[in-house]
Amino acid sequence: MKLAFSTLGVPGLPMRDVVRLATAHGYHGVELRAHPEEPVHPGLAPAERAAITAEFEGSGVEILGLAGYARVAAPGDDEPVLAEIRALLELARDLGAPFVRVFPGGGTEQSPETADATAARRLGTAAEYAADLGLRILLETHDSHPTGADVLRVLGAVGHRHVGALWDVMHTWLGGEQPQETYAALSTYLGYVQVKDIASADDRTPLPLGSGVLPLTESVEVLSRHGWDGWLCWEYEKRWHETAAPLPELLDAGRDHLARLLSESA
Repeated sequence: MKLAFSTLGVPGLPMRDVVRLATAHGYHGVELRAHPEEPVHPGLAPAERAAITAEFEGSGVEILGLAGYARVAAPGDDEPVLAEIRALLELARDLGAPFVRVFPGGGTEQSPETADATAARRLGTAAEYAADLGLRILLETHDSHPTGADVLRVLGAVGHRHVGALWDVMHTWLGGEQPQETYAALSTYLGYVQVKDIASADDRTPLPLGSGVLPLTESVEVLSRHGWDGWLCWEYEKRWHETAAPLPELLDAGRDHLARLLSESA
């Protein structure tokens, strides 16, 4: 498996410095948060996109994917959501990123069945555009669909190879799902896995990997046991927790912890 970190852990950091962090601390790739408050977002001009691409290509660090914020199960018209996904896909194409992350975002004012149907309809439409660009849209285990079983309901209805899953280990744990259950649900669709650690369900301030309660050992073990060889991406949620320790000073220990889990599970 290859190791990456998300720029959610280094809010606003210029891409040149992001690349330097990855190379200095031995990470193979980076997940780029795609948001207007970040250096990477769909509003970038062609020259800005080309400069970011060159920065990464010159370093050997891969852009794992773009973490977008489109909510595919949200109530409302389809077209604004589809337009947001198309813009993210075009940005990913220009940057050479293979994946675009989307959220479920189903609201409490609709039934789970309606949310599933809305998400599947939109993803099915967006999948054709992703296929034309050679990219994959990944639905994250998050918010209204926190478990692999929840996401599987949508992906099974879509049935398109350019739509897959992003496993966030915190949300499946919060949803009461065991790692082996998540893998069984998502293995056919799995794009990559987001790892992190927290103190408890009530205190989600990000912690160094291995110092909290999330089942990282079990998650890596089940992936290794089944021969999965994709990406583990550390999503350290510094943007939402300003008091958390700075990510750069934790990167070496995080890399070593993941490497140890991989070695022990081999």
